[in-house]
Amino acid sequence: MPDRPATPVKRTLDKDLDKFTYVEDATYHVTRRLVAPGLGLIFLGLAMVFAGIYVFDNPRATVIFAAVALAGYMAMNIGAKDVANNVGAAVGARAITMTQALVMAAIFEILGATIAGGPVINTISTHIVDTDRIISVGKLAWLMMAALLAAALWINFATWLKAPVSTTHTIVGAVVGAGAASVGPELVNWHVLAAISAGWVITPFLGGTIAAGILYFIETFIIYRDDKIAAARHWIPILIGLMAGAFAGYLVVQLEPKGAIPNIGNVAIGVSVGIITWLVARPLVAAQSVGLENKNSSLRKLFRLPLICSAALMSFAHGANDIANAIGPLAAIVRDIGIGGSLNLVAETTAHKAPFWVVMIGGCGISVGVLLYGPRLIRLLGEQITKLNPMRAYCVAVSAALTVIVAAWFGFPVSSTHIAVGAVFGVGFFREWSTVGSKRRLAYMRKRAEAAGIPWNEPETTDERNPDEIHRRRLVRRSHFMTIIAAWAITVPVAALLAAVVYWVMVALFI
Repeated sequence: MPDRPATPVKRTLDKDLDKFTYVEDATYHVTRRLVAPGLGLIFLGLAMVFAGIYVFDNPRATVIFAAVALAGYMAMNIGAKDVANNVGAAVGARAITMTQALVMAAIFEILGATIAGGPVINTISTHIVDTDRIISVGKLAWLMMAALLAAALWINFATWLKAPVSTTHTIVGAVVGAGAASVGPELVNWHVLAAISAGWVITPFLGGTIAAGILYFIETFIIYRDDKIAAARHWIPILIGLMAGAFAGYLVVQLEPKGAIPNIGNVAIGVSVGIITWLVARPLVAAQSVGLENKNSSLRKLFRLPLICSAALMSFAHGANDIANAIGPLAAIVRDIGIGGSLNLVAETTAHKAPFWVVMIGGCGISVGVLLYGPRLIRLLGEQITKLNPMRAYCVAVSAALTVIVAAWFGFPVSSTHIAVGAVFGVGFFREWSTVGSKRRLAYMRKRAEAAGIPWNEPETTDERNPDEIHRRRLVRRSHFMTIIAAWAITVPVAALLAAVVYWVMVALFI
């Protein structure tokens, strides 16, 4: 009797080995999801240890440790959600990789928070609720912890849904809700809240208008020129110089001792930095333009450098503005506990100014959130609302950065999400108008067709096309527009209600 073939045995062995492989793959897939939360918990532990260096001898250090953990958690959520506003346009335009964008954003977030975060932190921590009239020792601490926890939970939930809600809306609503639950609505500074809300309405339109204006300038003086490359060699260094000069002037104002440098001196420094940057950028752009064909795809390569610079600037601006969303409540808690509840006394680390170690915890927390969870919303902002190339993405980043920086300068806690998304929509709606109704574009296309010997036919007017075809060709996704508007509309009331509930639960359990 011949031996039985070994093939079935071999197949059985292969199947068993494949099962082990599947188990290993499944284990890796499950554990990979736990890496980011694990690293986040490690950061929170390190933040509490870092805070302990400064508050270990305080009799209420335990409350500060809890507040530091909540502020760090809030900061990580801000970094996870808002990184899309900073670098989403650059990633969507493929000017920079995801990894490069995350590392760059993390660095500039810390710089913005530590250098220029003070004015907005002061607004969040002292101006929304009249903290000077809160007499009970520790009540302000519980109020702000409830606001932090409620805001962090809502942002965490919104990030999971990939909904670009505003962290500024969330923390302002949470402070109002917790404040009303704690000390009553009469201590809420409603006029300050009204001014902040007005900024929320104005800044998205301002960001969109500025972005559309920059795109109009680029199209007029670069894209629709006969020699695009020569025009780009002339104008791109100027755009980079203007951006660098404006940023330098802003930094000088933030870093100088008050009144140390006269206004004309600030302007002179900004102009000098802009001219030096322009001179440095000219040979760099000229070298990049060598051998490029006279077409739009070549311009995309030339706009990568200014786009990366503008994304870094936006990350700095975000750190300066949105750091307050995590650190404003923590700064109020540290002051409340550190000086026995009275905010009228003046001390180096307890006046209406956040201690440096508090700001560092917030800046590092945002950066950790950027690195661990950042990619979730980048593709929504950078790719799904409207298609972005480096020129359009540059317009979005510069517009958003300038608007946020000016607001942070005056201490207004504006929404960087609002402004960035408004800029994206501004570019998208401008493209729709330019594609359909721009005589300048049609004249350019006619001229190109005549130069190539191609017969020119005027495109269909809007009225002659089928409504379904018009809807299909829209360059801005209306569904995303309505989703974002709905998320913005419900954030403040939801955060306020959630914060009030959290405060009542804390009081019932711990006080």
